[in-house]
Amino acid sequence: MEIKNVVIVGMGTMGSQIGIVFARGGYQTTMVDLSEGLIEKGMEGIQSFLNNQVKKGKMRTDEMNQILSCMNTTLDLGKALSDVGLVIEAVFEDMNVKKGLFKKMDDLCPRQTILGSNTSTLSITEMGAVTARPDQCIGIHFLIPAALTPLVEVVRGSETSDDTHKKVIDLLHRCGKETVTVKDSPGFVINRLYLPMVNEAFYVLESSIASAEEIDRCCVQGLRFPLGPLAAADAFGLDVLLNCMKTFHKEMGEKYRPAPLLIKLVEAGWLGRKSGRGVYDYRGRE
Repeated sequence: MEIKNVVIVGMGTMGSQIGIVFARGGYQTTMVDLSEGLIEKGMEGIQSFLNNQVKKGKMRTDEMNQILSCMNTTLDLGKALSDVGLVIEAVFEDMNVKKGLFKKMDDLCPRQTILGSNTSTLSITEMGAVTARPDQCIGIHFLIPAALTPLVEVVRGSETSDDTHKKVIDLLHRCGKETVTVKDSPGFVINRLYLPMVNEAFYVLESSIASAEEIDRCCVQGLRFPLGPLAAADAFGLDVLLNCMKTFHKEMGEKYRPAPLLIKLVEAGWLGRKSGRGVYDYRGRE
């Protein structure tokens, strides 16, 4: 079955950006969340992103309107999944949450639907095991910001079929994305390399070797990173980083232990941009 429409479950930063990718590719894209408030916040973020792209001259107004015309939202998961080719969950990075959602998606979707996860560290094989279609379960790991970053990691679980893999690869290419296929392993490739480095930046900050600004400047100006590791952690959420590092620590051992400063900031509710404060203070900024 050719994939003609896509459903995204979760309208946070990642889910909303993923929705833009498929709508821009011309696919009817339905986005689902738990409340009208979350849907409204997600659509505000989408509109703001698209408006900024138009202001910067990177998108025409008619292109923006075409993208928005391909999007719709709903609170009704069952209705959204009743006739869909691909569903991607983009919810909180917690295995129990994701497995529960995969089971629900398996129950609600047509038999031919592919079940995808945007997880950045968790096992696709484990998620697929709670379904009756493990061969149709696959990881589709977008990077922040998903609408602008060219690369997508495609993660094959132990039972992901060649047909499922090909359909997802073809779909992503039609949406203008480059892909790399990786095995199902904690953190896959990108986050296996990147997140421990970000975690190490918290150890460096906690040791007072340099200020947050200086640590980030070292990486931006010295290593040519587009964004310093501490600023990046604030952007994607310190709670997300902590959960990923907990997974690494559990699966791969002591060298992946989360930095104490990271734990302290998350416990204080300083989660980064989304909470107004993380490593940096965003209160009062526009």
